[in-house]
Amino acid sequence: MSAAEMNAAALLSLRDVQTGYGALQVLWGVDLEVMSGETVLLLGANSAGKSTLLRTLIGLLPCWRGEIAFEGERIDRLAPDQRIRRGMAYMSELGVFPTLSIDENIALGGYFLSDAQIRKRKEQLFALFPDLAAKRRDAAGTLSGGQRKMLGIAKVLISEPKLLLMDEPSSGLAPVFVKQVIEVLKTSIGAGTALLIAEQNVAFLELADRGYLIDHGKVRLSGTRAELEASDAVRETYFGL
Repeated sequence: MSAAEMNAAALLSLRDVQTGYGALQVLWGVDLEVMSGETVLLLGANSAGKSTLLRTLIGLLPCWRGEIAFEGERIDRLAPDQRIRRGMAYMSELGVFPTLSIDENIALGGYFLSDAQIRKRKEQLFALFPDLAAKRRDAAGTLSGGQRKMLGIAKVLISEPKLLLMDEPSSGLAPVFVKQVIEVLKTSIGAGTALLIAEQNVAFLELADRGYLIDHGKVRLSGTRAELEASDAVRETYFGL
């Protein structure tokens, strides 16, 4: 398959994406693709550029150079809400608003849906997350770290996105809750939803079809889950081998 055909077939396609903050350049020519229904792990240490890349994809940071295409159409000049309406969703490290109730947080994720759609989707999500349903009127700030992550996931799923961007879902969690988040993602993500997960926790390789290792704002290597697990660079950095 040619590069042009791959670009057309991909749900998300990046070519030579560069950006940063003010005069500080962080990303240096990133190429990346995500296919429909695929889970892709963006692996990298702190300050590697993972969060910057996700913020650029959702439109919170400008794309200085290069192209971002979603379903074959360029979106790098669109506002964040336009990208969300096209089927993208973004879960930051924080993910929720602590002073708002669980119910209100979830509803915010579907702000462009009708009231009837929001009510229907909330009940479906509360069936998936019974712990949240039992506390739906409580403030999100009263939840444990693991429960907040579950709420963050429910909040982005209400819009039934085609592509879910997740920034460090393991952040601040004990290993037992990291496993819980992974299991929730396995069972709650619809078959047609693609995921791009930025992480430094290699446990998330369990979810991945493919992955990219990003270092100092550049893609150092890419491959299938098995190829990443066998990579000397990944083994040395994350497994200490």
